[in-house]
Amino acid sequence: MNLETLNNEKFYINGEYVESSSGKFIDVENPATEEIFAKIPSANEEDINKAVDTAYDAFKTWSKTSLDKRVELVKKLNQWIKDHQDEFDELILLELGIPINIGHDSQVGRQIDRTNVFIEQVQNIDLETSMEGGILVREPIGVIASITPWNYPLGQIIQKVIPALLSGCTVVQKPATSTPLSAYLLAKGIDEVGFPKGVFNLITGQGSEVGDILNKHPKVAMISYTGSLKGGAESAKAGMDTAKKVVLELGGKSPAVFVKGANIKEGVSQVLGTVYKNIGQTCSCLSRAVVTEDIYDEVLEEFLKQYENYPVGNPTDKKTVIGPLSSKKQFERVKYYIEKGIEEGAELIRGEIPNKNNKGYYVKPVIFTNVKAGMTIHDEEIFGPVLSIIKVKDVDEAIKVANSVDYGLSSAVFGKNDKAIEIAKEINAGECYVNTSAKGPNLPFGGYKQSGIGREGGLYGLLEYYELKSIYTK
Repeated sequence: MNLETLNNEKFYINGEYVESSSGKFIDVENPATEEIFAKIPSANEEDINKAVDTAYDAFKTWSKTSLDKRVELVKKLNQWIKDHQDEFDELILLELGIPINIGHDSQVGRQIDRTNVFIEQVQNIDLETSMEGGILVREPIGVIASITPWNYPLGQIIQKVIPALLSGCTVVQKPATSTPLSAYLLAKGIDEVGFPKGVFNLITGQGSEVGDILNKHPKVAMISYTGSLKGGAESAKAGMDTAKKVVLELGGKSPAVFVKGANIKEGVSQVLGTVYKNIGQTCSCLSRAVVTEDIYDEVLEEFLKQYENYPVGNPTDKKTVIGPLSSKKQFERVKYYIEKGIEEGAELIRGEIPNKNNKGYYVKPVIFTNVKAGMTIHDEEIFGPVLSIIKVKDVDEAIKVANSVDYGLSSAVFGKNDKAIEIAKEINAGECYVNTSAKGPNLPFGGYKQSGIGREGGLYGLLEYYELKSIYTK
């Protein structure tokens, strides 16, 4: 597509494309070729204040706009996204390196479905509930600072911006600097659909700089952040200076438990799909396969068999399943963890320590066995195509190992259905897939422990964007 139509060297504030006050820019790199193919402005405090002030003023009227009108505009935007899906596919391939045949559904198509669910669910929210002694009222909370990561450059924005707009909130969006162009294409859609000025504003810049100002800004009512535990903790601490509401979706180190009675072929396919298809760059990927010893050999054999279904290559090739990692930083991170796994005694049975011999941040998918709880590759989020397989004695040990990390975002259990549901209830995670890979879009997403605060998606994701007011009456 023609990048000039994105206006990506300007901010989108108050319904207009405006120059940065700083005059500074950040390069955007194609991770498959290491070529700089675009640049974005780097916001300073003046730019950020302008965006927040605009959103704050727009909230006064947008919050009073009828739900029917807000729904109408979001429906039009969702159709716009659908009509421009090929352009989103192309941008995400360029800025993230996701193969074209993988990104079409997971990176873009799923966001269209999610938006349809938000549209349906927002119309079921009771904004006024009569209770004994008075009325309970839900009101939009205000200006939302939406701070999103690079691994799902459209999806993470949709999860925050769509429920915010439907609820009557206004938004200042800060995308990741390495994958900002999907946000610019979305802004183009918002502009062309005809949202009121100031309802959605887009600024770009280094997260530590822009985020610090947004998190502390007195006119921001809520921070919705997705990213690392460190970044989320910093956002929450800064936001608490003015008692902001904070919703955090953080890291994961999710287990997939295999017990007797599992459909091993389907379970292995689901696990490898989550770990490899987005190159492991998914916070909820099932990066730990916890397998009871009575079926271990059979499960391992199936993992090795299906491993061959994940070829690495140029993301523009429709046969490619695994493209490059997103950046040099990610390449070095994944390399470190692979080396650490070998150093600590895990057995590397597929893949290799990556070498940087050619252009692009490519890493072969990895499988480790002989992994134990307490090892670095077992306990820490890698964010790369690295699977650890852990052999355990029985179901009790499987549950213990599943719960032995600091994270609790996602999980899965494969076994006889009744027993698998029992095990799912014992795992400390915000979601669990029991003998299925189907993701119910009405169910909320979020984590236990250090995987976050609050929920995104469906009805419960929408409810995060409302304040509760009690009106006492005679």
